[in-house]
Amino acid sequence: MTGWHAPETLIARYADGSLPDADAWSLEKHLESCASCAGRVSGAVRATAARAVLADVRDAVLAAATPSPAEATPQDLRDAVLAAATPTPAEAPPLRTPRLLWAAAPAVRGAWLPAVLLVALGAVLLAHVAGFSGARSLLLAVAPVVPVAGVALSYGRHADPLHELAASTPSAGLRLVLTRTAVVLAVSLPLLTLAGLVLPSPGAPGAAAWLLPGLTLTLAALALGGWLGLRTATAVTGGGWLCAVLAPALAAPDGAVARHLSDQLSAYVGGAATQGGWAAAAALCAVLLAARRTAYDRLERF
Repeated sequence: MTGWHAPETLIARYADGSLPDADAWSLEKHLESCASCAGRVSGAVRATAARAVLADVRDAVLAAATPSPAEATPQDLRDAVLAAATPTPAEAPPLRTPRLLWAAAPAVRGAWLPAVLLVALGAVLLAHVAGFSGARSLLLAVAPVVPVAGVALSYGRHADPLHELAASTPSAGLRLVLTRTAVVLAVSLPLLTLAGLVLPSPGAPGAAAWLLPGLTLTLAALALGGWLGLRTATAVTGGGWLCAVLAPALAAPDGAVARHLSDQLSAYVGGAATQGGWAAAAALCAVLLAARRTAYDRLERF
């Protein structure tokens, strides 16, 4: 947008209220960094019926500055403006907690949270009730996909009935996606790791071996989301992982699924070198996400 200035027709439509919301939001974003256009828009708005309202606001500021507006000094006016803009203790804005809960709510409601509990409890029941020796391997195979699915189910029209409203706020875009992703990770990581700790582990990697792969797949889904959209990106990322891990074990000719699954996981998540590779991949995905952060400004906005 460097060097670009709003044409007069655009400013006129913004001033009279006929400009579509999307164009109005774009213009307002431009005004944050363009004093020239901000002055032109201000003049156009003062030329409309809003002029009387602005005049009333000015008179109120002058009246608050001093009992005699004619004797008001510039410092008096500055003090009055600051006093009008600063809320009193009774009018102080509420804490950020309700806002944070509102932003994170889609990440901890609906079908995703019960699904996380089902995966964790299902693995425990398979091991301690059904006697399935490969329960930890199966959990480690599915666990990296759980936060990826949580990301897909926490952002967009399908997940949030107020998505259009949320997407039009300054907190939307990548900031909102990362807030909900953090909540998804904060819930799924400890639950699934604790479930893995109580499972028998004949030949399977450690209970925490899935954490770096899970983080990397989540970051990869977010990075791809700037091109493909979140739902498609999470389907590609999660589906690719499941196919890579489960398909060879299920296709084993001797039918020893548990043993082959354990071998596959040892190759994919076991050992310091493998974990280092996942860490490097996570860093690369984070860099790509940062480079593509502006793509989220309009992701599934309308």
